[in-house]
Amino acid sequence: MFQTTKKKILIALSAVGPGLFLIGYNIGTGSVTTMARAGAGYGMTLLWAVVLSCIFTYILMVAYGQATLVSGKTALYNIKTKLKFGKLLALYIMAALITGELLALVGIMGIVADLVQEGIRLLTDGMIIGAEWIVPLLLLLLLILFWFGRYKLFEKILTLFVILMALCFVAVFFMVSPDLSSIFLGMIPSIPDEPGAFGLIAAMVGTTCSAAVFIIRSTVVAEKGWNITNLKDEKKDAFTSSFMMLLISGLIMAVSAGTLHLMGLRVDNTLDLIGLFEPLGGKAAAFLLILGIVGAGLSTMFPIILIAPWLISDYRDKPRDIHSPMYRILIVAGLLVASFSIFLEQSPTILVVFSMAFQAAILPAVAIPVFFLLNRESIMKENKASLRMNAGLSAVIIFSLITTYFAIRGFL
Repeated sequence: MFQTTKKKILIALSAVGPGLFLIGYNIGTGSVTTMARAGAGYGMTLLWAVVLSCIFTYILMVAYGQATLVSGKTALYNIKTKLKFGKLLALYIMAALITGELLALVGIMGIVADLVQEGIRLLTDGMIIGAEWIVPLLLLLLLILFWFGRYKLFEKILTLFVILMALCFVAVFFMVSPDLSSIFLGMIPSIPDEPGAFGLIAAMVGTTCSAAVFIIRSTVVAEKGWNITNLKDEKKDAFTSSFMMLLISGLIMAVSAGTLHLMGLRVDNTLDLIGLFEPLGGKAAAFLLILGIVGAGLSTMFPIILIAPWLISDYRDKPRDIHSPMYRILIVAGLLVASFSIFLEQSPTILVVFSMAFQAAILPAVAIPVFFLLNRESIMKENKASLRMNAGLSAVIIFSLITTYFAIRGFL
């Protein structure tokens, strides 16, 4: 019976591989900190931003996946070759995404190093190991995985991290016993009129409805080996991914809203979160939270390190060979950029939140092209966008323009 259950679980996970990969990318250390900040500062009143982001994430994931399955080409190559001024737009998207993700990578590595340091302190009753030791060790482990691994291995590792992350957050939710009545009563949507609120909303959208996710989506669908016969699988996979993002993000917000918000406490960075929850749930809750956030951070780093070589392969319509010289050079370059976290003087959380808001600012450049691609009969043939899909994409474009405005307000 155990073997049968195990087999069913493995079959289910293999059917949603690309979705799990993107959950691993999307729900990272920045997501955790941002959702916790929103819950602690404003209760559940900003949940509307997460709900809308997840709905529009589903629409764009389906759209980009469908364009890839029907055309047989990945996102940037389709934009480059099928749209007017597509070459310039594709270059802009590639440059903007790589820049934003490299900034995030430095911040994420800094946060993960801080959390590992805190976890060691909790386990050893006070031992402190510096980031200058932790970061090189993490980078060496990542280099070994990238040097010898393949996409299927990364998919399995990310699946493990996503499951670990979800279980840790569920466990912490029950351990700290948040006030459920205040959570439900606080779900009335609002936009706080105070400094930083617009930037926080933009970061919440950027970490969920991330521009990079939809471009990478076409690549991971192609890596899965799916074709036009997998259109239903692609939609199911997109739904699973979007729903899991909503569930985990909502759970993190709810834990903060039902505890820290009621106590009038604010969260400015990830270590604040650990320090605030330790008195509520004890060392066990703090350690579980560290495990969950480290899992989230490492699962995000895998796709970020691959983003530059993947986007270049996408743009050039070349095979994605992770063991080719170009891939290895760019992977080593990405890991070297991550090592800059050792020299950060400010909180790495600031860098991560900025990069997420930046993702929200470039969302229109990703949302608008797919509308035209799906309505191009020469590309999609009988699989052109339906009236419902066009309505959904139109709503996404409007939403992306609004969040860009929020991001600009936040930057200013």
